[in-house]
Amino acid sequence: MRYWLMKSEPTVFSIDMLLAMPNQCIDWWGVRNYMARNFMRDQMKVGDGVFFYHSSCPEPGIAGLAEVATLAYPDRTQFDAKSPYFDAKATAENPRWMNVDVRGLKKIKLINLDELRAHPPLANMRALQKGNRLSITPIDPAEWKYILKKLVKAPA
Repeated sequence: MRYWLMKSEPTVFSIDMLLAMPNQCIDWWGVRNYMARNFMRDQMKVGDGVFFYHSSCPEPGIAGLAEVATLAYPDRTQFDAKSPYFDAKATAENPRWMNVDVRGLKKIKLINLDELRAHPPLANMRALQKGNRLSITPIDPAEWKYILKKLVKAPA
């Protein structure tokens, strides 16, 4: 089992929106970074743990818990000429972009960047490294356990 931090802008798609979806599940579309795509395509497995992270907002941070619900499959938005995620080089026979489905488990009290950075056991967490802009990053099992044990609280 692996663990992931997956970022979404809450004005586009939030943990609340995910938890309101049928089956609390959605395809994680629109990823256009090869490393993030490769994580989904090559490493994510059904049941992997996910920290749902709100980004590009007034207070970014971990907002919920989720899990990977499917193996990777072609991202539908790459074929839609009206989508901002359209890729003219992608074909059904040779898709360039993949996604997985993510199932929401629960909303938590937001764990913001300052709180994450205040814990020395998380100092090497990839998402906290200077210059990291990936929308999907792996989480070390020890980091996952530490965050769940020390920082996760039910929403207010």
